Amino acid sequence: MSAPLSDASLDQLFLTARTYNAWLPREVTDEQLHRLYELAKFGPTAANSSPMRIMFIKSADAKARLKPYLAESNAEKSMQAPVTAIVATDFAFYDQLPKLFPHADARSWFVGKEDMIQSSGMRNGSLQGAYLIMAARALGLDCGPMSGFDQAGVDAEFFAGTTVKSNFLVNIGYGDASQHLFDRLPRLSFEEAAQIA
Repeated sequence: MSAPLSDASLDQLFLTARTYNAWLPREVTDEQLHRLYELAKFGPTAANSSPMRIMFIKSADAKARLKPYLAESNAEKSMQAPVTAIVATDFAFYDQLPKLFPHADARSWFVGKEDMIQSSGMRNGSLQGAYLIMAARALGLDCGPMSGFDQAGVDAEFFAGTTVKSNFLVNIGYGDASQHLFDRLPRLSFEEAAQIA
């Protein structure tokens, strides 16, 4: 675990990886989605709480159900993408803590503490969503994360009657670099964004 990744690996994960808006007509298989989750689930979360839940929208029927809730700028590219992942958070995640964190009564840390449930669920679910993107890139897939959608509508359509709420969307597939790929935007320098104390 002490050896740095190769420059090619860093390019694939970070440096030349891009957010794609157009997709090649190439399938992402169910087996790939299983492998993707099996990698992403190992990213760290507080007390191993693992609150992320994912709905992989792949079938024509599921895409038709999702489309009305997408912002106009996101609809076409999401319909073209082989898969759109609804990255969501289960706000009853603490019910799984006896299984996931068995060496302490971690469930009691959350029960009846709504502010803590909300903040921890959002923080750790968002972390897991980022792990999902990096795992997809590691497997040779491209991603197009998005936040332009009707969350209440998506929740009613896909998670009704549950404690699961959508967080953001990620189109997944093989990006088409010949279409709608914008020049890389600038990032803040170390001096602008970081300090060493």
